Amino acid sequence: EVQLVESGGGLVQPGGSLRLSCAASGFTFTDYDMKWVRRAPGKGLERVSFITASDSFTTYAPSVKGRFTISRDNARNMLYLQMYNLKPEDTGVYYCGRVNDVAPSGQGTQVTVSS
Repeated sequence: EVQLVESGGGLVQPGGSLRLSCAASGFTFTDYDMKWVRRAPGKGLERVSFITASDSFTTYAPSVKGRFTISRDNARNMLYLQMYNLKPEDTGVYYCGRVNDVAPSGQGTQVTVSS
């Protein structure tokens, strides 16, 4: 059974930082490109970032490029999203997933950016 458990969210002031983590199990992590997506209040899912299985290539949504960094630890089956200079529009529930997953399977982690 595929399990993805996100953590690391919280309440942070504008300009602050957070590091999200995703623990993956139930599948061969090193076989899959991975992604982070988010759902802002009242909006649909937005892909935030993508990383290849070999960690050789990454992409970012224009809204987060230069502020977020995706990474993975294939030895530990972990995916990360380091977020700097957070803005109120980054508020939402963040999910990790395999790149071809249609919908999130984890519970997500709430990120709230507010003063």
